[in-house]
Amino acid sequence: MELPNLLEKLRMDHLEAQLDAVCEQAAQRQLDYKSFLSQALQAEWQGRFQRGIDARLRQARFPWLKTLEQFEFDFQPSLDRRQVRELAGMSFVERGHNVVVLGPPGVGKTHLAIALGIKAVEAGYSALFLTLEALMTRLVKAANENRLERSLQQLTYPKVLIIDEIGYLPLSNLEASLFFRLVVRRYERASLIVTSNKSFLDWGDVFNDPVLATAILDRLLHYSTTLNIKGESYRLKEKRRAGLLGRQTTPEQEVTSEP
Repeated sequence: MELPNLLEKLRMDHLEAQLDAVCEQAAQRQLDYKSFLSQALQAEWQGRFQRGIDARLRQARFPWLKTLEQFEFDFQPSLDRRQVRELAGMSFVERGHNVVVLGPPGVGKTHLAIALGIKAVEAGYSALFLTLEALMTRLVKAANENRLERSLQQLTYPKVLIIDEIGYLPLSNLEASLFFRLVVRRYERASLIVTSNKSFLDWGDVFNDPVLATAILDRLLHYSTTLNIKGESYRLKEKRRAGLLGRQTTPEQEVTSEP
C-alpha cells in the first residue's frame, strides 16, 4: 500500500500535509529511523492538538481573543500579578473553584476573564462565554418553552463558564432565581468566572433579593479567588492621551470585595 493511502487510512492528515518538510528536516539532521518516526508522529500530534484548541475556541464563543500576555499590568497596579499567574496554572479548574473579577467599567475585567478562558482551552478544558444578559435570555426562553432542565444541564458541561457584566442591569425575580439554580448546578462540579462592576454589598440590589444574593454568594465564594481591580478605565486613558478629555479631577469609584 502506498504511503499516502496509509496516511489517509490512519487519518494522519497533519503528517500528510507536512511529510515533505519532515523528511527534508530528517535528512538534513541525519536522523535514524526511530528519531524520524518520533518527529513524524510529533508533527501529527501537534496538528491534532492545535485542531482541538481551535475547535474549543469556536465552542467557547469568546467575543474576541485577549491573552494574559496582552494585559497591561503596569496600568493596573492594584492587580496582584502573582495571584493571576497562579490562576493561569489552571489548578482552580481542576478543583472546580471559581474566579470573581470586580472593578469599575473599562479596567480590563472582561479581558482577564477571556484570557483565563483561553488558558483553560489551551490546557484541554471546555469553556463557554456568555454575558449575563445573554444567559438570562437563554434561561428565560428555556423556562417558557419547558426546556429549563435541559438548558441548565447543557450549561453544566463546560469546565469553565464565563458570565460577564453582572451588575449593569438589575434582574427580575425569575431571572435571579434562574441564576441561583445555575450556580447550584455547577457548585463544586465546574468553575465559574464572573465579572461585576458592583461590590458584593450591592448584589442584593442586583438580584432584587438580599436573601437570594447571599445564597448565591455563599456558593460562589466558598471556593473562589477574587480579583479586585481599582484602576482607571482603559478607554478613558486612550481618550485622555488623545486630548479628548481633560485632566482627571475626581478619583475613580473603587469596588471593594468585602461581602
